[in-house]
Amino acid sequence: MNNARARLGNAKRLVVKVGTSTLTYESGMINLGRIEKLARVLSDLANRGIEIVLVSSGAIGLGTAKLKLKARPKTVPEKQAAAAVGQGELMALYGKFFSEYSHIVGQILLTRDIVENLKGRQNAINTFESLIKSGVIPIVNENDSVSIEEITTDKNRVFGDNDTLSAIVSGLVGADLLIILSDIDGFYSGDPKRNPDSKLISVVETIDEQLEKCAGGEGSSRGTGGMITKLNAAKVALASGIDVVIANGSSPEIVLDIIGGQNKGTLFVAKRVV
Repeated sequence: MNNARARLGNAKRLVVKVGTSTLTYESGMINLGRIEKLARVLSDLANRGIEIVLVSSGAIGLGTAKLKLKARPKTVPEKQAAAAVGQGELMALYGKFFSEYSHIVGQILLTRDIVENLKGRQNAINTFESLIKSGVIPIVNENDSVSIEEITTDKNRVFGDNDTLSAIVSGLVGADLLIILSDIDGFYSGDPKRNPDSKLISVVETIDEQLEKCAGGEGSSRGTGGMITKLNAAKVALASGIDVVIANGSSPEIVLDIIGGQNKGTLFVAKRVV
């Protein structure tokens, strides 16, 4: 399996997904230091010639803080309002930090109908390719201010969380690798917060029923996804022949370690036709 880890260093196009819990403190306030480090790490990879796409949550969380709300909104209209305020704040921060490392970012907001509609899907692909060709780092989020897919619990949704969205984006752009940064070290044999005997699984070659039982449904109070959404995202990406790593994003430099072939997080190995 060392070969599987080693091949991650050959990735030419990388999608990184970062969640709200990684971008904010427990208080819900934005973690500026972590965003700056993330921008620096991704900029360094871009300088190496690796094409980067960033899928970022955080709009509702930033909007909640900006509006000085005591807790994350509970109603859909309130969440959409927070997202409308927070998305601008989020892009302003990314724009500031990436520009410090001489990189330009561009915003892409996706909704469910885009990926379901053949023409809309192709338009999205064209936009991604044009941005990447121009040396721009696309930053993607679900358009929460008009779409309720992520902030409701419809089980039939195409993507209702940014974990799944990042897998779909990986397929759209033909990524070689998807790295999902979370607040947990990887995929465990159980919930490590409830069962201290749970073991971190380093490599997954097949997602079977037993593995699915290991995934809980609980997400962070500051985000929408749990380990089950990450497992579902891995399924989507693997179906497109894309390797997936789930790792702890508390130190964004872990992305460099993963690209370097180090045994960090959980690697879901895609079966590729040679």
